[in-house]
Amino acid sequence: MPLPQNASARITLTAIFVIALFLPAIMRAAVPTASCTFNTFTAPSGYSLSAVNGVTDDGTVVGQLLDNNTQQMVGFTYSAKGVFTKYAAPKSLTTWFYGANASGLNAGTYQASAHPEGMHGFLLQGSQFSAVNYPNATNTWLFDVNQLGAAVGSFSASQTLTKGFTLVNGKYTTIAYPNAQITFAQAINDNGVVAGYYVVGSVSTGFTWEDGKFTLVSYPKAKYGTALVGVNNSGVVAGNHFSGDWGYGFIYENGAFKNIVYSGAKSTMAGGINNNGLVSGQIFFTQTNTLGYTAVCK
Repeated sequence: MPLPQNASARITLTAIFVIALFLPAIMRAAVPTASCTFNTFTAPSGYSLSAVNGVTDDGTVVGQLLDNNTQQMVGFTYSAKGVFTKYAAPKSLTTWFYGANASGLNAGTYQASAHPEGMHGFLLQGSQFSAVNYPNATNTWLFDVNQLGAAVGSFSASQTLTKGFTLVNGKYTTIAYPNAQITFAQAINDNGVVAGYYVVGSVSTGFTWEDGKFTLVSYPKAKYGTALVGVNNSGVVAGNHFSGDWGYGFIYENGAFKNIVYSGAKSTMAGGINNNGLVSGQIFFTQTNTLGYTAVCK
């Protein structure tokens, strides 16, 4: 029986519509979802979670809180026992904690109240504060420190160029991906492997760096790219891909990605990973309705 006039065209259009409808799901399914056991936490009374970043081997999470009354942003640590400790760098307008090691040495960045035009890195051990400023740079960001005291961060090499660095025994080593406008060195493990990302145009690309050599890590079909935020001693990295309006967390091991997904959330972002495989990060239901988390993901 012959097809009615234009039936073949309708079938073709229907097939295209079905493919278009299910293609995003097929693409997502290409990267499996990790099996994660989540422990979540909320900001202390009077504060909101601004950022949830790294996690130490004893399960202490670091990040940034917003004071709902004063609008000041301060660093925080959140212990595995559920205790928040807030911190503002001396004479600072804004303070971030990005990373820490198992000995309680914290790495962060602050904005001075007297000169807010520049950023400054710092290390904090107990009450001992040490500023870290890359020589002759207007801005220095300090993102992480390993168990041996080696730190990583980034600095403004010019008004349009940002490079990364390692700081080991007082010596700086520059990390800069060729022809990139921005290189962020975000994390370092105890073996000296650095994880981070670089930016060209509006797209970021994740990398690990060791002894001057870059290894690129790109989440499949991520429209705006990939950013790595943590690496542990086993070489497992945590990061985020930017495939739409939100960032989405993942773990990456032996060449394979696994998505970090909290059921019912619009976005589950990664902030770091420790040597026990514990991932830290932030869950977004909306821009203002968020939870912090730690999770064991396999």
